[in-house]
Amino acid sequence: MKKVLLVVVALMLTIGLAACGSKNESTNGNSQNSNAENTANAGGDALSGSLLAAGSTALQPLVEQVSKKFMEDAKYADVTVQVQGGGSGTGLTQVSAGQADLGNSDIFAEEKFVDADADKAKELVDHQVAVVAMATVVNKEISIDNLTKQQLVDIFTGKVTNWKDVGGKDQKITIVNRPSSSGTRKTFEKFALGTKSEDIQGSIQEDSSGTVKKLVAETPGAIGYLALSYIDDTVKTVKYEGVEAKEENIVSGNYPVWAYEHVYTKGEPNAVAKAFIDYLMSDEIQNSDVVELGYLPVGKMQVKRDAAGNITK
Repeated sequence: MKKVLLVVVALMLTIGLAACGSKNESTNGNSQNSNAENTANAGGDALSGSLLAAGSTALQPLVEQVSKKFMEDAKYADVTVQVQGGGSGTGLTQVSAGQADLGNSDIFAEEKFVDADADKAKELVDHQVAVVAMATVVNKEISIDNLTKQQLVDIFTGKVTNWKDVGGKDQKITIVNRPSSSGTRKTFEKFALGTKSEDIQGSIQEDSSGTVKKLVAETPGAIGYLALSYIDDTVKTVKYEGVEAKEENIVSGNYPVWAYEHVYTKGEPNAVAKAFIDYLMSDEIQNSDVVELGYLPVGKMQVKRDAAGNITK
Protein backbone atom coordinates (compact mmCIF):
# COMPACT_ATOMS: atom_id res chain seq x y z
CA MET A 1 0.00 0.00 0.00
CA LYS A 2 2.85 2.36 0.91
CA LYS A 3 4.52 1.62 -2.40
CA VAL A 4 1.32 2.50 -4.27
CA LEU A 5 1.02 5.79 -2.38
CA LEU A 6 4.64 6.66 -3.11
CA VAL A 7 4.11 5.99 -6.82
CA VAL A 8 0.99 8.17 -6.88
CA VAL A 9 2.76 11.06 -5.06
CA ALA A 10 5.75 10.80 -7.37
CA LEU A 11 3.46 10.82 -10.39
CA MET A 12 1.62 13.90 -9.12
CA LEU A 13 4.88 15.74 -8.45
CA THR A 14 6.09 14.92 -11.94
CA ILE A 15 2.88 16.22 -13.52
CA GLY A 16 2.99 19.38 -11.35
CA LEU A 17 6.58 20.15 -12.25
CA ALA A 18 5.85 19.63 -15.92
CA ALA A 19 2.85 21.95 -15.71
CA CYS A 20 4.91 24.64 -13.97
CA GLY A 21 7.62 24.36 -16.59
CA SER A 22 5.04 24.67 -19.33
CA LYS A 23 3.44 27.70 -17.61
CA ASN A 24 6.81 29.43 -17.15
CA GLU A 25 7.73 28.75 -20.74
CA SER A 26 4.40 30.15 -21.89
CA THR A 27 4.74 33.21 -19.65
CA ASN A 28 8.27 33.90 -20.90
CA GLY A 29 7.08 33.50 -24.45
CA ASN A 30 4.23 35.97 -23.97
CA SER A 31 6.58 38.45 -22.31
CA GLN A 32 9.00 38.20 -25.20
CA ASN A 33 6.16 38.70 -27.71
CA SER A 34 4.91 41.71 -25.76
CA ASN A 35 8.37 43.26 -25.63
CA ALA A 36 8.82 42.66 -29.32
CA GLU A 37 5.48 44.35 -30.01
CA ASN A 38 6.36 47.34 -27.84
CA THR A 39 9.70 47.67 -29.56
CA ALA A 40 7.99 47.64 -32.92
CA ASN A 41 5.59 50.35 -31.78
CA ALA A 42 8.40 52.45 -30.38
CA GLY A 43 10.49 51.75 -33.43
CA GLY A 44 8.35 53.65 -35.91
CA ASP A 45 4.83 52.36 -36.44
CA ALA A 46 2.91 55.04 -38.36
CA LEU A 47 1.17 57.60 -36.16
CA SER A 48 -2.59 57.78 -36.26
CA GLY A 49 -5.16 60.11 -34.81
CA SER A 50 -6.62 63.56 -35.37
CA LEU A 51 -5.81 67.14 -34.46
CA LEU A 52 -7.98 70.23 -34.28
CA ALA A 53 -6.09 73.51 -34.65
CA ALA A 54 -8.17 76.63 -33.96
CA GLY A 55 -7.64 80.33 -33.48
CA SER A 56 -5.63 83.05 -35.21
CA THR A 57 -6.72 83.84 -38.75
CA ALA A 58 -3.34 85.55 -39.26
CA LEU A 59 -1.65 82.17 -38.72
CA GLN A 60 -4.37 80.16 -40.46
CA PRO A 61 -2.91 80.25 -44.01
CA LEU A 62 0.37 78.74 -42.81
CA VAL A 63 -1.23 76.04 -40.65
CA GLU A 64 -3.63 75.10 -43.45
CA GLN A 65 -0.90 74.79 -46.06
CA VAL A 66 1.45 72.86 -43.79
CA SER A 67 -1.30 70.53 -42.55
CA LYS A 68 -1.99 69.46 -46.15
CA LYS A 69 1.68 68.64 -46.71
CA PHE A 70 1.80 66.87 -43.36
CA MET A 71 -1.14 64.61 -44.19
CA GLU A 72 0.32 63.85 -47.64
CA ASP A 73 3.54 62.59 -46.03
CA ALA A 74 3.49 58.78 -45.91
CA LYS A 75 4.59 58.81 -42.24
CA TYR A 76 1.48 60.75 -41.26
CA ALA A 77 -1.06 59.33 -43.70
CA ASP A 78 -3.22 58.12 -40.79
CA VAL A 79 -3.35 61.52 -39.11
CA THR A 80 -6.11 64.05 -39.82
CA VAL A 81 -5.57 67.75 -39.14
CA GLN A 82 -8.55 70.10 -39.13
CA VAL A 83 -7.91 73.86 -39.11
CA GLN A 84 -10.38 76.52 -37.98
CA GLY A 85 -10.14 80.29 -37.49
CA GLY A 86 -12.10 82.32 -34.97
CA GLY A 87 -9.33 84.58 -33.67
CA SER A 88 -6.54 84.20 -31.14
CA GLY A 89 -8.84 84.56 -28.15
CA THR A 90 -10.98 81.71 -29.42
CA GLY A 91 -7.95 79.51 -30.04
CA LEU A 92 -6.57 80.08 -26.55
CA THR A 93 -9.96 79.54 -24.91
CA GLN A 94 -10.57 76.30 -26.83
CA VAL A 95 -7.16 74.77 -26.18
CA SER A 96 -7.42 75.70 -22.50
CA ALA A 97 -10.84 74.02 -22.28
CA GLY A 98 -9.62 70.91 -24.11
CA GLN A 99 -11.88 71.64 -27.09
CA ALA A 100 -8.91 72.00 -29.47
CA ASP A 101 -5.55 70.25 -29.57
CA LEU A 102 -3.68 73.29 -30.87
CA GLY A 103 -4.50 76.89 -30.03
CA ASN A 104 -3.16 79.26 -32.68
CA SER A 105 -2.50 82.76 -31.42
CA ASP A 106 -0.82 86.06 -32.33
CA ILE A 107 -0.55 86.96 -28.65
CA PHE A 108 0.99 85.38 -25.57
CA ALA A 109 -1.44 83.37 -23.43
CA GLU A 110 -0.58 85.72 -20.54
CA GLU A 111 -2.20 88.56 -22.50
CA LYS A 112 -5.46 86.63 -22.80
CA PHE A 113 -5.68 85.00 -19.38
CA VAL A 114 -5.25 87.66 -16.71
CA ASP A 115 -6.30 88.23 -13.12
CA ALA A 116 -8.60 85.37 -12.02
CA ASP A 117 -7.79 83.38 -15.17
CA ALA A 118 -4.00 83.71 -14.88
CA ASP A 119 -3.57 80.06 -13.89
CA LYS A 120 -4.96 79.00 -17.28
CA ALA A 121 -1.95 80.52 -19.01
CA LYS A 122 0.39 78.47 -16.80
CA GLU A 123 -1.23 75.25 -18.04
CA LEU A 124 -0.40 76.04 -21.66
CA VAL A 125 2.88 75.32 -23.43
CA ASP A 126 4.04 77.88 -25.99
CA HIS A 127 5.50 76.82 -29.35
CA GLN A 128 6.60 79.89 -31.34
CA VAL A 129 6.44 78.83 -34.98
CA ALA A 130 6.88 82.07 -36.94
CA VAL A 131 6.86 85.86 -36.80
CA VAL A 132 4.12 87.92 -38.40
CA ALA A 133 4.09 91.64 -39.09
CA MET A 134 0.92 93.68 -39.41
CA ALA A 135 0.59 96.67 -41.72
CA THR A 136 -2.00 99.40 -42.16
CA VAL A 137 -3.86 98.91 -45.43
CA VAL A 138 -6.15 101.29 -47.30
CA ASN A 139 -8.30 101.25 -50.39
CA LYS A 140 -6.10 101.62 -53.47
CA GLU A 141 -7.73 104.93 -54.37
CA ILE A 142 -6.38 106.59 -51.21
CA SER A 143 -3.52 108.92 -52.17
CA ILE A 144 -1.43 108.85 -48.98
CA ASP A 145 1.32 106.25 -48.43
CA ASN A 146 2.44 107.05 -44.87
CA LEU A 147 0.74 107.61 -41.53
CA THR A 148 2.28 108.57 -38.21
CA LYS A 149 1.42 106.88 -34.96
CA GLN A 150 -0.62 109.90 -33.84
CA GLN A 151 -2.55 110.01 -37.12
CA LEU A 152 -3.45 106.33 -36.74
CA VAL A 153 -4.55 106.92 -33.15
CA ASP A 154 -6.72 109.84 -34.28
CA ILE A 155 -8.32 107.71 -37.02
CA PHE A 156 -8.97 104.59 -34.95
CA THR A 157 -10.31 106.55 -31.97
CA GLY A 158 -12.66 108.58 -34.16
CA LYS A 159 -10.98 111.95 -33.72
CA VAL A 160 -10.23 112.16 -37.46
CA THR A 161 -12.99 111.07 -39.83
CA ASN A 162 -11.90 112.54 -43.18
CA TRP A 163 -8.80 111.77 -45.23
CA LYS A 164 -8.19 115.49 -45.90
CA ASP A 165 -7.21 115.88 -42.24
CA VAL A 166 -4.22 113.55 -42.68
CA GLY A 167 -3.05 114.80 -46.07
CA GLY A 168 -5.47 113.00 -48.36
CA LYS A 169 -8.49 113.97 -50.43
CA ASP A 170 -11.80 115.18 -49.05
CA GLN A 171 -13.31 111.74 -48.39
CA LYS A 172 -14.93 110.02 -45.45
CA ILE A 173 -12.79 107.45 -43.62
CA THR A 174 -14.39 104.03 -43.17
CA ILE A 175 -12.68 101.85 -40.56
CA VAL A 176 -12.65 98.11 -41.05
CA ASN A 177 -11.72 96.71 -37.64
CA ARG A 178 -11.36 93.31 -36.02
CA PRO A 179 -13.31 92.12 -32.95
CA SER A 180 -11.82 92.49 -29.47
CA SER A 181 -10.92 88.76 -29.39
CA SER A 182 -8.60 89.17 -32.38
CA GLY A 183 -4.88 88.79 -31.77
CA THR A 184 -4.22 90.86 -34.88
CA ARG A 185 -6.20 93.72 -33.33
CA LYS A 186 -4.38 93.42 -30.01
CA THR A 187 -1.01 93.45 -31.78
CA PHE A 188 -1.97 96.47 -33.89
CA GLU A 189 -3.30 98.35 -30.86
CA LYS A 190 -0.29 97.54 -28.72
CA PHE A 191 2.52 98.23 -31.17
CA ALA A 192 1.04 100.63 -33.74
CA LEU A 193 -1.37 102.70 -31.64
CA GLY A 194 -0.07 102.24 -28.13
CA THR A 195 -3.68 102.34 -26.95
CA LYS A 196 -6.97 100.51 -27.42
CA SER A 197 -9.00 101.45 -30.46
CA GLU A 198 -12.70 102.21 -30.38
CA ASP A 199 -15.65 100.35 -31.87
CA ILE A 200 -16.80 103.52 -33.54
CA GLN A 201 -20.35 103.86 -34.84
CA GLY A 202 -20.33 103.44 -38.61
CA SER A 203 -17.16 101.35 -38.63
CA ILE A 204 -17.17 97.77 -39.91
CA GLN A 205 -16.08 94.87 -37.72
CA GLU A 206 -15.09 91.55 -39.25
CA ASP A 207 -13.75 88.36 -37.68
CA SER A 208 -11.79 87.15 -40.70
CA SER A 209 -8.61 88.71 -42.09
CA GLY A 210 -9.68 87.60 -45.55
CA THR A 211 -12.95 89.49 -45.23
CA VAL A 212 -11.15 92.57 -43.94
CA LYS A 213 -8.97 92.58 -47.05
CA LYS A 214 -12.00 92.20 -49.32
CA LEU A 215 -13.88 95.03 -47.62
CA VAL A 216 -10.93 97.43 -47.68
CA ALA A 217 -10.42 96.65 -51.37
CA GLU A 218 -14.08 97.25 -52.23
CA THR A 219 -15.03 100.12 -49.90
CA PRO A 220 -14.12 103.72 -50.93
CA GLY A 221 -12.18 105.49 -48.18
CA ALA A 222 -11.58 102.29 -46.22
CA ILE A 223 -8.71 101.64 -43.83
CA GLY A 224 -7.81 98.50 -41.89
CA TYR A 225 -4.82 96.39 -40.92
CA LEU A 226 -3.66 92.96 -41.97
CA ALA A 227 -0.93 90.43 -41.39
CA LEU A 228 1.56 90.55 -44.26
CA SER A 229 0.55 86.97 -45.09
CA TYR A 230 -2.81 88.34 -46.32
CA ILE A 231 -1.65 91.40 -48.25
CA ASP A 232 -1.75 91.40 -52.04
CA ASP A 233 -2.21 93.96 -54.81
CA THR A 234 -5.94 94.39 -54.10
CA VAL A 235 -5.10 96.78 -51.23
CA LYS A 236 -2.48 99.46 -50.60
CA THR A 237 0.04 99.18 -47.76
CA VAL A 238 0.81 102.33 -45.79
CA LYS A 239 4.18 102.98 -44.11
CA TYR A 240 4.30 103.46 -40.35
CA GLU A 241 6.24 106.56 -39.27
CA GLY A 242 7.98 106.43 -42.64
CA VAL A 243 9.12 102.81 -42.15
CA GLU A 244 7.99 100.11 -44.55
CA ALA A 245 6.81 96.73 -43.29
CA LYS A 246 9.48 94.62 -44.96
CA GLU A 247 11.84 91.90 -43.76
CA GLU A 248 14.98 93.95 -43.10
CA ASN A 249 13.03 96.45 -40.99
CA ILE A 250 11.14 93.77 -39.09
CA VAL A 251 14.08 91.51 -38.16
CA SER A 252 16.08 94.52 -36.94
CA GLY A 253 13.20 95.80 -34.82
CA ASN A 254 13.00 99.10 -36.73
CA TYR A 255 9.45 98.26 -37.76
CA PRO A 256 7.62 97.64 -34.44
CA VAL A 257 4.27 96.18 -35.50
CA TRP A 258 5.02 92.45 -35.35
CA ALA A 259 4.30 89.48 -33.14
CA TYR A 260 5.21 85.86 -32.68
CA GLU A 261 2.84 83.29 -34.08
CA HIS A 262 2.18 80.83 -31.28
CA VAL A 263 0.82 77.30 -31.31
CA TYR A 264 -0.26 76.46 -27.77
CA THR A 265 -0.89 73.02 -26.31
CA LYS A 266 -2.41 72.22 -22.94
CA GLY A 267 0.59 70.68 -21.24
CA GLU A 268 3.27 68.98 -23.28
CA PRO A 269 1.94 67.86 -26.69
CA ASN A 270 0.99 64.24 -27.29
CA ALA A 271 2.83 62.23 -29.95
CA VAL A 272 0.60 63.36 -32.83
CA ALA A 273 0.62 67.05 -31.86
CA LYS A 274 4.40 66.96 -31.30
CA ALA A 275 4.94 65.41 -34.72
CA PHE A 276 2.93 68.18 -36.36
CA ILE A 277 4.66 70.98 -34.44
CA ASP A 278 8.09 69.48 -35.20
CA TYR A 279 7.10 69.30 -38.87
CA LEU A 280 5.99 72.95 -38.80
CA MET A 281 9.33 73.92 -37.22
CA SER A 282 11.46 71.86 -39.61
CA ASP A 283 14.03 73.68 -41.76
CA GLU A 284 12.16 72.63 -44.88
CA ILE A 285 8.91 74.31 -43.81
CA GLN A 286 10.56 77.32 -42.16
CA ASN A 287 12.65 78.11 -45.23
CA SER A 288 9.90 77.51 -47.78
CA ASP A 289 6.27 77.73 -46.68
CA VAL A 290 6.86 80.25 -43.88
CA VAL A 291 8.70 82.65 -46.18
CA GLU A 292 6.47 82.01 -49.19
CA LEU A 293 3.34 82.97 -47.25
CA GLY A 294 4.74 86.24 -45.92
CA TYR A 295 5.88 85.23 -42.44
CA LEU A 296 9.40 85.26 -41.03
CA PRO A 297 11.20 82.32 -39.41
CA VAL A 298 11.71 82.97 -35.70
CA GLY A 299 15.41 82.21 -36.12
CA LYS A 300 15.87 85.22 -38.42
CA MET A 301 14.90 87.79 -35.81
CA GLN A 302 17.73 89.92 -34.47
CA VAL A 303 15.57 91.01 -31.54
CA LYS A 304 13.28 89.23 -29.09
CA ARG A 305 10.01 90.32 -27.52
CA ASP A 306 8.42 89.15 -24.27
CA ALA A 307 4.77 89.02 -23.24
CA ALA A 308 4.97 92.57 -21.90
CA GLY A 309 6.17 93.81 -25.27
CA ASN A 310 9.72 94.56 -24.18
CA ILE A 311 12.32 94.15 -26.93
CA THR A 312 15.82 92.84 -26.30
CA LYS A 313 18.68 92.05 -28.64
